[in-house]
Amino acid sequence: MSTARRPRITFEDIGDVTVVKFTDKKILEEQAIQNIGDDLFKLVDELGRKKLLLDFTTVEFLSSAALGKLIRLHQRLATGGGKLILCGISKTIMEIFELTKLDKMLKIVKDEQTGLNAF
Repeated sequence: MSTARRPRITFEDIGDVTVVKFTDKKILEEQAIQNIGDDLFKLVDELGRKKLLLDFTTVEFLSSAALGKLIRLHQRLATGGGKLILCGISKTIMEIFELTKLDKMLKIVKDEQTGLNAF
């Protein structure tokens, strides 16, 4: 008997932008990261979303494996003419983005409305 995995993200379309919100405060476990990655790539590859706004407002901790998924998602969207924007990044997570120079690769804005206006 298989059990359905609980959703790690929720998303809604606002115009032609898909806003993705995370349901976990901590994105640390390998399986959770894999599930999130699968769901995000499905939005791009199967559902054809080109503009993703990832809202990290609820996220307090993020592992390096999760950063790798974000880099691959950014590359996949850029290759297909899409765009990825992140918002709602906590001070702690922003420090990690700065240390790894991901703040230079990824567009990061303050909040959802700023992100929507940036597309």
